[in-house]
Amino acid sequence: MSKTVQPPGDGDGPGREVEPIDLKSALEERYLAYALSTIMHRALPDARDGMKPVHRRILYVMRLLRLNPEAAYRKCAKIVGDVMGNFHPHGDQAIYDALVRLAQDFSVRYPLVDGQGNFGNIDGDSPAAYRYTEARMTEVGTLLLEGITEDAVDFRPNYNEEDTEPVVLPGAFPNLLANGSSGIAVGMATNIPPHNLGEVIDATVHLLEHPDADVDALMEHVKGPDFPTGGQILGRSGINDAYRTGRGSVKMRAKASIEESKSGGYEIVVTELPYQTSCSAIAKRIQELVDNGDLDGIRDVNDGSAGGKTNLVITLKRDANANVVLNNLFKMTQLQSSFSINMVALVKGVPRTLNLLTALEGYVDHQIEVVTRRSKFRLQKARDREHIVEGLIKAL
Repeated sequence: MSKTVQPPGDGDGPGREVEPIDLKSALEERYLAYALSTIMHRALPDARDGMKPVHRRILYVMRLLRLNPEAAYRKCAKIVGDVMGNFHPHGDQAIYDALVRLAQDFSVRYPLVDGQGNFGNIDGDSPAAYRYTEARMTEVGTLLLEGITEDAVDFRPNYNEEDTEPVVLPGAFPNLLANGSSGIAVGMATNIPPHNLGEVIDATVHLLEHPDADVDALMEHVKGPDFPTGGQILGRSGINDAYRTGRGSVKMRAKASIEESKSGGYEIVVTELPYQTSCSAIAKRIQELVDNGDLDGIRDVNDGSAGGKTNLVITLKRDANANVVLNNLFKMTQLQSSFSINMVALVKGVPRTLNLLTALEGYVDHQIEVVTRRSKFRLQKARDREHIVEGLIKAL
């Protein structure tokens, strides 16, 4: 559209140019820019290291602060402040929430952060404020950074171009599948379950030895998701769909046993829960069903969980059929729930739906590049040292 020039003295300043634009076009253009920023820089993990930008920046800052497993703990306020001030110009609470999740052994299969203090619990209780809690990296967390000082990955300027940050972490193990990821972007979402690291590494080794391997061959090694809270997975159809197409639904069930109580009756004892469920919420729901008359045969519900151990005891009435009550509990409560798998991650900056094969191929390709670049760096360092030693020999 044509531009108009305001006369001096009007608007915000003399001679200020005003360009009329179409509102619909402006909204589309700006919303698209927002959507792309959310997809690429916030909500979706990279297929190479399995990290979102905030998690990558947290680990990188902890490395800069030398918070290795053998180092002393540092206040989380210091870590959050450095991340926010140097690399991640977003809210401090969002950064702290991401840091806390990396330390929760009920949220991630292999915690990357070793937390000291109140980091919340499986029942949904909030962690203490970051001025009270302390943290350092775990051994597993340091593996993701291995080789970062040896030109193994590219660096880019931070938001104010006063420093640099890694584009991706070297990632010495397949973190995307090992710890999984979840996030909601604009127009797309990801929900990748955690897996057993030994199984994923066995599949990776098989892929290295057999580059033409298909999904079915890799599924001989990766049997299914391995949730940190335990529980059972019912059936394999959802797992097969997810590993072949990148999308599927897995039905999870709590680990429960029927035991004879000291009083001579029976009780249902729950020791493992489906992923992302709360023992206290389930106990409350059961009590509501009993009070409303929707669930019969239950005399008492006692949540004795403590120290990260699940112990939900449901005492039955003497005339109740324990198996019938247990089946009703599975139907009416979160003792049985579903996990919708949607394996979306960034591949070369573009969101893709990955199956088991493409997820491992992305990791293997990344490791080939990391090892090659790291080896070249070490070779050049050795050659530089050789040059100095030759000079010293001649001088001697």
